Amino acid sequence: MAKLVFGMNQSLDGYVDHTEFGPSPTLFRHFIEGTERLAGSVYGRRMYEIMRYWDDDQPEWGADEQAFAQAWRKQPKWVVSRSLTPVGPNATLVTGDLETAIRKLKAERDGEIEVAGPNLARSLTELGLIDEYQIYLHPVVLGHGTPYFAAPRPPLRLVAHDRIDENVIRLTYVPA
Repeated sequence: MAKLVFGMNQSLDGYVDHTEFGPSPTLFRHFIEGTERLAGSVYGRRMYEIMRYWDDDQPEWGADEQAFAQAWRKQPKWVVSRSLTPVGPNATLVTGDLETAIRKLKAERDGEIEVAGPNLARSLTELGLIDEYQIYLHPVVLGHGTPYFAAPRPPLRLVAHDRIDENVIRLTYVPA
């Protein structure tokens, strides 16, 4: 059975915004290695549209960007959307009953499946389907934006913490 993991970069004040702070080379390498190990990813529409950037090679990319793009392209993706059609390569559109679709996905797969996007994570949290939350805490204060938890958070228990680079700590929580 697969494990659903919601993980994102977060500011000290609880916001996620890929345009406000990015990963260091060390953290980016960590994300490449993590993406290579994933059994797949479940995306909400907005996050999927952002990540589609990795579908097409860019002339300014270095070796790490190429490696991330390759890992991202090869993994299966499930896109939850009522308005998006069609989806890109190696992606399946999820429509209809979200709970049934995700429970089936978890039952049919092994390994770790990433949940991408705080709004989708809110829905999956409310359904009790997220098995682990990973917060990559950055020493940045944004003061506004999209919160990591898009709704009241469930009771959580800290199970791990590790320093990823000189400024980022990963906090790993499971539902209590």
